[in-house]
Amino acid sequence: MNLVIVESPAKAKTIEGFLGKDFTVKSSFGHVRDLAKKELGIDKENGFEPTYVVMPDKKAVIKELQTLSKKAKAVWLATDEDREGEAISWHLAEVLKLDVNKAKRIVFHEITKSAIQKAIENPRTIDKNLVDAQQARRVLDRLVGFELSPVLWKKVKPSLSAGRVQSVTVRLIVEREKEIDVFEASSAYRVVAEFKLEDGSILKSELPKKLATKKDAHEFLNSCIGANYLIENLETSPSKKSPAPPFTTSTLQQEAARKLGYSVQQTMIVAQKLYESGKITYMRTDSLNLSETAIEGAKAEIIASYGNKYLNIRRYSTKSKGAQEAHEAIRPTDFSVHSVKGDNSEAKLYDLIWKRSIASQMSQAELEKTVATIGISTNSEKLKAQGEVLTFDGFIKVYTEGSDDDGEPDQSGMLPPLNIGQQLNLTELKGTERFTNHPPRYTEASLVKKLETLGIGRPSTYAPTISTVIKRGYVEKTDKEGVERNYVELKIESNKVLEKSLTEITGAERKKLFPTDIGIVVTDFLSENFERVMDYGFTAEVEKEFDSIAEGKKQWNEMIQMFYKPFNENVLTTLEESGRATGERLLGVDPKSGKNVYARIGRFGPMIQIGESTDEDKPAFATIRGGAKLGSVTLEEALEFFKLPKNLGEYKGKDVVIGVGRFGPYVRHNGKFVSLGKLDPLDIDMNTAQVLIDEAIEKAAKALIKSFEGRDDVQVLNGRFGPYIKVGKQNVKIPKDVKPEELTLEDCLKLAENAPAKKSFSRKKRS
Repeated sequence: MNLVIVESPAKAKTIEGFLGKDFTVKSSFGHVRDLAKKELGIDKENGFEPTYVVMPDKKAVIKELQTLSKKAKAVWLATDEDREGEAISWHLAEVLKLDVNKAKRIVFHEITKSAIQKAIENPRTIDKNLVDAQQARRVLDRLVGFELSPVLWKKVKPSLSAGRVQSVTVRLIVEREKEIDVFEASSAYRVVAEFKLEDGSILKSELPKKLATKKDAHEFLNSCIGANYLIENLETSPSKKSPAPPFTTSTLQQEAARKLGYSVQQTMIVAQKLYESGKITYMRTDSLNLSETAIEGAKAEIIASYGNKYLNIRRYSTKSKGAQEAHEAIRPTDFSVHSVKGDNSEAKLYDLIWKRSIASQMSQAELEKTVATIGISTNSEKLKAQGEVLTFDGFIKVYTEGSDDDGEPDQSGMLPPLNIGQQLNLTELKGTERFTNHPPRYTEASLVKKLETLGIGRPSTYAPTISTVIKRGYVEKTDKEGVERNYVELKIESNKVLEKSLTEITGAERKKLFPTDIGIVVTDFLSENFERVMDYGFTAEVEKEFDSIAEGKKQWNEMIQMFYKPFNENVLTTLEESGRATGERLLGVDPKSGKNVYARIGRFGPMIQIGESTDEDKPAFATIRGGAKLGSVTLEEALEFFKLPKNLGEYKGKDVVIGVGRFGPYVRHNGKFVSLGKLDPLDIDMNTAQVLIDEAIEKAAKALIKSFEGRDDVQVLNGRFGPYIKVGKQNVKIPKDVKPEELTLEDCLKLAENAPAKKSFSRKKRS
């Protein structure tokens, strides 16, 4: 028996179908070992040697693999082809006590029968250079996280965490927000004209430049009153458009976001399913290369489906030198398969990958561009009308790349038939005030593009990095409503220039990344105290060093030593010398008490403080809520937060109190707290509060299985995971052979007394 080990059950199932009865395929379910969680897990005194432990949830998996490997004639390690996959194979070899120099390592960038058989015929040994590159990243990230996080706990707020790549990523988002904060919009006037031709068609044209002021626009339009317009010149020029190259991880994430609305993480989950079911090649790659087999497959499909004139073979080269995943671009494993069945998200992503891959080997699109110059008899300025005609669709027949451009859409279309010297009949001439836009906030896709441009991270890191900064509460992915804005429109009517004041909704944003208050304060603190760690160039340089390790040009622990010594000194200096970072802003003076009002970061997040910590009377505190931001909240808004807690009166003989706590706004009644969710606590009246209270009472009644007279602190309840006993604040599991409704008070107290002690968990954060 031959034992083949992969890292996912789906991959195991697909591969098992390609191998004969002599092969047993098993999954390791991802990584089986990692650095010890409770301590650093790295020996800093002895070459940064890591201490790896088998993950608790993988002990049963390892036991089964050990049993099977002892019986096996050969063990084949078939994990993914990148550094992460190489590391998993190495860890498996270690825990299964395989000879690392003899273990059969096989790699393939597509899960097809031919690729698997070819891999079996050409095994290699584990590439320790790739393992060391992954090990260097893991160790470095643990060191940074383990040492930076306590600095943040002491200097900013408890329970915060930092990461080498994540913190730099947040910096990008924070800096973009600061650019937006200082941006001042300016306006100019866009002049457009419409002419009606003899055949009834409409010709649209525009003044090529924008006019700086309303006065300039008025003067220009006035000068055009009573003017004659004619075609002075027609320029026609052919042009061509080339298709985009096949997908890399980054470009797939960007295009799936634009066209399908997928998050970066969602794209990778769906792509992994397609890869593991044998539909596409490996989805973590920064290579643009297509194999000769793939090119031949695309060629045959293009000729069969579209004809010879649509074929144009291209061989793309990868830009990033030394890229760890430089094998092949993301493409279908079989070009004759135009679509896949099953899950809708998989079908859509496959369709995108198939079209992009096929288009990359198709002919250029051919266009004819026409520019008409229109003379104005009363003015030396010229109007321009532009048109574009597609004379041969080429690759556009299959696919066109999406765009991140939020500006005005391209209005180029086909121009009606025109002749030089042709007189034109003006139907409309107007100047509209248009405003400059602030730099766009990042989407997940545009952030990936920026990270790739800066050389920060690699294909396997983009999705987890973005997920981490959102999960840690440094960044929010959210929508922003537009606001009403006034603008001016000038228009020639009845030989006069008339002015209209109009309104428009502007500034609406969808699924954009916004820094949170805590994200801004942490970024400012780290940028001020850890300049090297937060430097984009330095972070990119570290990635290049990982590449050097992967190529065998550098020792991994020497690279760590060069980084760690100055970093550790930086940590110690910051702990000793820097003050607390609270993002504190003085908002003004409270009119009631005459005390200063501050906005700052507190133990539980952004808050308002009235008074000084040194005052005899303790300061008053209120949580910032309702979308207000630390950097922009006003004194008036801040004082509103102190209107809570608010007593609405009595209901069923008990006070009804609206307040805001650590877990958000609530209504309190008879010692019970009911969450208000996203409701504004200041908008809650007694009627709404009563409804919420009654709903909570009804829900609690449904959960109650049994209670005991004289012991309100003991109950038998139905919970999320089934029946349990509640004794005070203690939750007690009910044995399987015991019926909950038959429990007595004595039974409950005895079970509570004999319940195992609750495990205490370390508060140390993962790096």
